Amino acid sequence: MKSYIQLFTAIYLVLALTACQKFLDVSPKDDVSDEQTITDKASAETAIRGMYRSLADNGYYGSSFQSNSYLQGDNLDWTDSRTVSLQFLQHNVRPDNDEVQTVWTAIYETVNRANYAIAKIPGVQDPLFPQSERDQLLGEAYFVRALAYFDLGRTWGGVQLVLEPTESIAASKDLTRSSQADTYAQVLKDLEAAEPLLPLTTNRVRATRKTVWALRARLHLYRGEWAAANEYADKLTTDITNYPLQSPYNSFFANNAVGTPESVLETSYSANNTNAHRSQWQPPANGGTRRWAPNAAFLALVNDPAIGGNRSAMVAQTAQGQWYGNMYYRSPATDPAYVIRIAELFLISAEAQAQLNNLDSARINLNAVRNRAGLAPTTATTQQNILLAIENERRLEFAFEPHRWYDLVRTGRAAAVTGVTDVNKYVLPIPIQELSVDKSLVQNPGYN
Repeated sequence: MKSYIQLFTAIYLVLALTACQKFLDVSPKDDVSDEQTITDKASAETAIRGMYRSLADNGYYGSSFQSNSYLQGDNLDWTDSRTVSLQFLQHNVRPDNDEVQTVWTAIYETVNRANYAIAKIPGVQDPLFPQSERDQLLGEAYFVRALAYFDLGRTWGGVQLVLEPTESIAASKDLTRSSQADTYAQVLKDLEAAEPLLPLTTNRVRATRKTVWALRARLHLYRGEWAAANEYADKLTTDITNYPLQSPYNSFFANNAVGTPESVLETSYSANNTNAHRSQWQPPANGGTRRWAPNAAFLALVNDPAIGGNRSAMVAQTAQGQWYGNMYYRSPATDPAYVIRIAELFLISAEAQAQLNNLDSARINLNAVRNRAGLAPTTATTQQNILLAIENERRLEFAFEPHRWYDLVRTGRAAAVTGVTDVNKYVLPIPIQELSVDKSLVQNPGYN
C-alpha cells in the first residue's frame, strides 16, 4: 500500500478530477493542492466527480478488477500470450503480478478520494452549500468507500483499513491488516453512515439510499445473514416502477443503451474517457485483442435455449468462427461497467429465502430472472436443488461481471466446481511492491 501512497501523493496534487457522465460533465479545477481541493461547494462537487472517476478507472471497474475476478471462474479461455493474466485462470497468481498491483492501487486510490471528501466536506464554510447537498456528497463518499473496502475484502481477505486522507507515507505507517470480518464490519459501518445522508431517489450513476440498500443486501449475503440480505434486496425488487427487469436480457447493454432500469449502479464513460473492457473482449476483426474468450463449456450452456435462453446475446462469432464476448462492443469504448444490477437483487433474495427454507418465495425470485431470460420456471423443489439452480443461474446471468469466482468461494463450492482445493488460493496475494515498502504488511498464507 505504501507504493500506492507514494504514487498517489505525487499525482493527486496535479491531476484534475474529471467527469464521468451528465453529473460529471463539469470542467474540473486543475492544479489545485490537496489543502485547497475542498474549500467550497464547487470544489466539493469536483472532488466527488474525481471519486467516481476513480471508481470507473481501468484498474478498477473499468477493466482489471472485473477481469481478475471473472478469469478465476470457469467461463473463459485465455487466448493471449501474456502470462500475467493467465495466472488468474490457472489459480497460480504470483505476488509480483502486475495486474494484482494495478487493482490494489486503483481501489486504494478510490478509498483515498473518498477519505478526502469524508474528512473535508463537513468543515466547508460556504453559504451556497446547503446542508442537504453537503449531506448527499458526504453520503456518496461513505458509499463509495464501503464498496471499495467490500471489493478489497472479498479479493484479499482482511486489508489495511485506512480511514483518513493519506498525504504522506508516514500517515499510515505500521497499520496492520484487519481480518476479513472486520473489513466487512467497516463496510457495514460506512453504509449505515451513508444511508441517512442520501436521498431516497433513483440514480443509475450516483449513490442514493437505494444504492446503499443494494450493497447492504450483497454484504449480508456474503456474511450469511439471510434475513437481512432478503430484507434489503426486497426494498429494490418490490420497487417495480424504478427497477423492473428488462426484457430481453440484452436490453440493458444492446443498442448503445445506458442507464436503463436494469442498473442500480453503473459507471459511465465518454469518448474522451473510455474503458478497457472492449478491446480485451472484441476480436481483431472488430479492432480488439480478444485476450480472453468464452470457453466451450460456457458456450454450450449459454447457446442452449433451455439453459441460456436469450442470454446467448452476450456472445457472438466472427466470420472465421471465433467466439467472443459481446457485452462490451462500442466504438469508442463508452460501454458502462455494471456495478449492481437489479437481477442480482432478485437472485440475492432467492438465495436468502432458500437458505431460510422459504422455498416458494425463493422460486418466485429465481423464476423472475429466468422468465426475463426466456426460460421456463425452475423444476427444483428441494432446498439443495434450488440453491444449485440459483448458483447456475448466477453463472450465466453475470458471466462477464465480477461475481462467479466470488460466488464459488463464499458458498464453499470452489473446490467442487473448479478443482482448486488449496484454500489459500481463494484470495489473491498482497502485491510484493506493497510488502517491500511496508514491513507491517503480512502476506496471505501460501504466497511466501
